[in-house]
Amino acid sequence: MLKLFRSKIVVALILMVFVLFCGVLGYKLISDYTWVEAIYMTIITVTTVGFAEVKPLDTEAKIFTVFLIVTSVFIFGFAISVITEYILSRNSLQILKKKRVRNMIKNLSDHVVICGYGRNGMQAADKLKAYKMPFVVIEKDKNIIEKHEEEILFVEGDANEDEILLEAGVDRAKYLITAVPDDATNLFVVLSARQLNQNLFIISRASQVTSLKKLEFAGANKVIMPDKIGGDHMASLVVMPDLITFMDKLSVEGEHTTNLEEVEIKDFTDQMDCKSLRDLDLRKKTGCTIIGYIEPDGKYIINPEADLELEPKGKVIVLGRPEQIQKLNQMFQIG
Repeated sequence: MLKLFRSKIVVALILMVFVLFCGVLGYKLISDYTWVEAIYMTIITVTTVGFAEVKPLDTEAKIFTVFLIVTSVFIFGFAISVITEYILSRNSLQILKKKRVRNMIKNLSDHVVICGYGRNGMQAADKLKAYKMPFVVIEKDKNIIEKHEEEILFVEGDANEDEILLEAGVDRAKYLITAVPDDATNLFVVLSARQLNQNLFIISRASQVTSLKKLEFAGANKVIMPDKIGGDHMASLVVMPDLITFMDKLSVEGEHTTNLEEVEIKDFTDQMDCKSLRDLDLRKKTGCTIIGYIEPDGKYIINPEADLELEPKGKVIVLGRPEQIQKLNQMFQIG
């Protein structure tokens, strides 16, 4: 619709320029005015301001003036109506778009709220999209929002404000990722979010080592230092390059390319009778290998035994090729 209005505006501008050109050329040829006089007569005629003529008009010049007035009134009226309609329609579309986004966010629950759409926030959003997890991004830069608003749900504003967090549905969310570069801002976001939702799992970015304890004390469940992780990763590529390259291969970007999956035991027990990892027999059924087990209390068991007893609130971590992971998800209707 906006493209249609833009084309109408282009047409209106062309017609306005054409009328001015015809007016200047007409007065120049009919009344033998100078170029300055012709421009002056054209402007006072099409704008109908009522200033005196440069010199008395003869019959031909009067007829031309009448024609120029009538034509310019219609064309300038058309141009004003098109521009006004464009401005009103643009505002209306923006209002409708924001209302639609608000309604979509209101229908979300157990989603992820990302604060800040910088480098880290963008990476987090891309990962969540690959896993088809619902999320909302809080961002105050209008240019960033306008660039990505067609594919991401944005809430415009400062994540420090409770109203903005509530608009993003933080009271119904399951996770919050605050990826703002400033540690002080992240600290305030963590404090505000924890007050609004006691059950929220909060992951915060930190730039300084001194901010780690403060963010944890404020209520963050996990605190990540991207710079430290990056340095460790580069050093590891020197110490054990093949192992790190292999680990990188486990997390390939894109749809249906994940090599690791986390599955709750209840997803299996709802469809089959299984008391141990041996009963699951995922290797035979899907090709996936269980490499870890997470107990309900959060304890991690690496490479668990086949006879390990399963608990409904526990989780297993499986390893497999993308097609094997996809087969697992389809077989047990996961995700």
